[in-house]
Amino acid sequence: MNIELRKKFQFEAAHSLPKLPPDHKCHRLHGHSFKAEIVIVGECDPELGWLVDYADIADLFEPIWKQLDHHHLNVIEGLENPTSENIAIWIWGRLKPVLPQLVAIEVAETCNARCVYRGD
Repeated sequence: MNIELRKKFQFEAAHSLPKLPPDHKCHRLHGHSFKAEIVIVGECDPELGWLVDYADIADLFEPIWKQLDHHHLNVIEGLENPTSENIAIWIWGRLKPVLPQLVAIEVAETCNARCVYRGD
């Protein structure tokens, strides 16, 4: 049985988007309550009745979360232009090697604006 599993995380962070024109509101330093959703797909273990323990996903995401939460994203290597798209790609690059079932990363910076990255 093929299963899709999703786990959401939230982090608070500040950023600016330096490639935008100086008069654009997002060029200025501001913050968001970002939400990141991890999506994995695979075969459900018939013995356990699950694909992966949600706690295992949380453990794998924790070092990434610690780098992001309550930080200025622009100063993190690889996030010098921290758009939602670039944040999703950055998370993917760190999580995919340790979570091979990963199929998508969703990053929302507001309740009305989000992006989904499905890998290369």
